[in-house]
Amino acid sequence: MGLVKEFREFAVKGNFIDLAVGVIIGAASGKVVNALVEKVIMPPIGLVTGRVDFNQLKIVLQHPVLGPDGKEAVKEVAIGYGAAIQAMFELAIIAAVVFVIVRAYNRFRTVAEAGPSAQEKLLTEIRDLLKEQTKAAKP
Repeated sequence: MGLVKEFREFAVKGNFIDLAVGVIIGAASGKVVNALVEKVIMPPIGLVTGRVDFNQLKIVLQHPVLGPDGKEAVKEVAIGYGAAIQAMFELAIIAAVVFVIVRAYNRFRTVAEAGPSAQEKLLTEIRDLLKEQTKAAKP
């Protein structure tokens, strides 16, 4: 099978489109979650922890050195562990949102795949009985 034909089958099956939609939705939801974490969730947490801005937390290994002109000659060297804490909060929120979405999808899929309802089964039985009666009545 040629590469072009295989790619065309891949794209036509919907996998390509599904993947593209997933990437776009993921990027957009990442921005939403980032704004939610930075602007809604972290300020109250910072307030509770003594007005700490997690993004500013760092361990300074070397302070900046100013040159004779007042500009930074040597930049600060620091470990920004606050950014890691912020990223962990974002990851936890994203994981929770994805879990809720997948859980809802699985419940919806289970209901959709459950098969015919009791009423549909009864109607099917009635149809089958009528077919049998019709066959028996014909000579």
